[in-house]
Amino acid sequence: MKKSLWLTLVIALVASMVLSACGNNGNQAAGNGTDKETTGGGQSSEPVKVTFFAPQGKAPLEDNYYTKLVEEKFNVKIKWDLAPSDALKDRRQLLLASGDYPEVFLEGKFTNTDLLTYGKQGVFIPLNDLIDKHAPNIKAMMEKKPYFKDAITAPDGNIYALPRLNECYHCTFSQKFWINKEWLDKLGLKVPTTTDELYTVLKAFKEKDPNGNGKADEIPLTGAPNKSVWNGNIDAFLMNAFVYNDNDKYLMLKDGKVEFAANKPEWKEGLAYMAKLYKEGLIDQASFTQNDQAVGQLGNREGDEIVGSITTALVSYLVDTYDKEKTRHRHWVIVPPLKGPSGVQLAGATQGISEFAMAITNKASEEQQIAAIKIADYAFGEEGAVLSEFGIEGSGWKKAGAEDKNIDGQPAKYTYYNLPERDPNAIVNESWSLMGPKDLSKEFRDLFAAGQDPLAAEGYDTRLAQATNEYAPYSPKEIYPTGVFIRPEDTDAASQLTTSIKDYVMTNMAQFIIGNKDIEKDWDAYVKGFDGLNLTKYVEVYQNAIQKQ
Repeated sequence: MKKSLWLTLVIALVASMVLSACGNNGNQAAGNGTDKETTGGGQSSEPVKVTFFAPQGKAPLEDNYYTKLVEEKFNVKIKWDLAPSDALKDRRQLLLASGDYPEVFLEGKFTNTDLLTYGKQGVFIPLNDLIDKHAPNIKAMMEKKPYFKDAITAPDGNIYALPRLNECYHCTFSQKFWINKEWLDKLGLKVPTTTDELYTVLKAFKEKDPNGNGKADEIPLTGAPNKSVWNGNIDAFLMNAFVYNDNDKYLMLKDGKVEFAANKPEWKEGLAYMAKLYKEGLIDQASFTQNDQAVGQLGNREGDEIVGSITTALVSYLVDTYDKEKTRHRHWVIVPPLKGPSGVQLAGATQGISEFAMAITNKASEEQQIAAIKIADYAFGEEGAVLSEFGIEGSGWKKAGAEDKNIDGQPAKYTYYNLPERDPNAIVNESWSLMGPKDLSKEFRDLFAAGQDPLAAEGYDTRLAQATNEYAPYSPKEIYPTGVFIRPEDTDAASQLTTSIKDYVMTNMAQFIIGNKDIEKDWDAYVKGFDGLNLTKYVEVYQNAIQKQ
């Protein structure tokens, strides 16, 4: 009897387990037919644990709305390895050098050279198969935009990392210059069109009391190092009236041939012009040291306005363009590229992809690899891109109304204007914003409403686009691509030479402008100094990078 009862219980238990399993499978298929594909193993499995390296923000990423969304959607549990934004590259390098690096760099700011270096070492795994099998949105984008595929594919045919696809129109010509139109009007002056006219304007700003307070407190021209203010360095705009300045590697292209700009006689002429402005007190001495906060304090200070012009991509670094109660920004207008004494009139332009956000390392298991690529792919779809960039519907964005138009005046699909007001002191923790790979293409951007009045708070994007229209006609015919894959045999040389040459140019530029070096006496020694830095090899490396195989 005991044996019979025991057998009956076992049969009943097995039947119960089978029925339960059938019930679960049925519910899963009915409730979410994509779960199995989405998570790579069904929601019944334990979450895939994976470590992401990323910049540290004001709020914990583990509590972030978008983090929780992708964790649930893809059955993942993310462990965060964070570094301060200004120390991101240094911390990244320490991790890679130590060998104790995470499975995924969500935000690594990797260059093409980095990708080839760590790809060749086997630290970064090729993503080609993962994209082909698990990333339909990325795959579709590669087909839709061949340049995107070309930009992310290394010479060996592998894709080692993913960038943000950022087709920002005003970013293409971002070496801009803004001027205080109210001061110009008060002094009876026009927006300058040449370097001589700019000199006259800056001199008047300094000497003729345009703010009308009876004090000599005006700063004719200010700026800041590029690392603090986007294209805030003095030469970013001004040098393009003498010789082309890409504000990066100082490379020019003529008939497909790479040339170096920062040792040419025209570069000397540009330095002499800036040194003259500085010597006469027309350039703010703090331009070589101040950060973005200091620039904002100059522009938004209480009382009299004291700044006359600024070199930067965004006038919002200087004056608040979003607070509807503040109107000082309305004084400011764009200055199109200036014509120099030899007739040079160019706009610094950016083409291509320069930095890669996400790489998956050889520490990642197959499960972790699949989870990471699916999270990246989600942000290359419309839904994921919206939620990743703007967070919760009704808080960071909402569906557009019938009257909402995009930057081109066409009907918009979404808007991030006229949302419920937030506590200005509240820390918003809803989106990943500019973190990780995602679709920020022109097509995606055009889904959003833009204010049609460029001087209104909600029309700032329109204002920047209109300013960019003033620069586009002065683009060089040939532009060296921002991101190119250096040939594998040149990667070490490129890394060393690029750093040393850029540092040499920037250090000497500051010394020439502020007068620590004499442009006439010390120029030849400066040019000779490039021999010791192997400038010939530097140019050869970048020529090889764009040479057809």
